[in-house]
Amino acid sequence: MSLIAKLVFGSSCLFSVTVIGYVHYSQASERDKMYEGVIRDNERRQRKAENLYILQKQQELTEQLKKEESLKET
Repeated sequence: MSLIAKLVFGSSCLFSVTVIGYVHYSQASERDKMYEGVIRDNERRQRKAENLYILQKQQELTEQLKKEESLKET
């Protein structure tokens, strides 16, 4: 094989390995980002449930205070 053929073959192999490595890295990075999104969604759902529980308790306390105030007025 001539020197030019060896250089072309070597550079094409190097290019192929580089592209394959980049694609694998890109896929792994994207998979991690998607998993982080799932974790954030679960945290949001948990916070929403906690906020709804707190809101319900506050509404119950408000109703209870209104009843107590109406009893005191009579």
